[in-house]
Amino acid sequence: MKVSISQAKAQLTELVRRAEAGDDIVLTRHGHSAVRLVPIRTVPDRMSRRALLDDVRAAGAAKASSGVGAARSADDLYGPDGLPG
Repeated sequence: MKVSISQAKAQLTELVRRAEAGDDIVLTRHGHSAVRLVPIRTVPDRMSRRALLDDVRAAGAAKASSGVGAARSADDLYGPDGLPG
């Protein structure tokens, strides 16, 4: 949506609301695009980041499975004499 700066003065509150909702608002001067109204992205606070990390760790722990250790992972490739079998 393109709006002249002079029109934007009268409807600034509405234009800000629409920009926050995701509309593309461009202000024009003498018919040429001058500026774009965009919402500021909020930065999550420390508690929100901590909760997200805890959730990710818990999800990872739930998916992890105990399997053969790295030291024993190739044992099935060799016979009892230690040669490839």
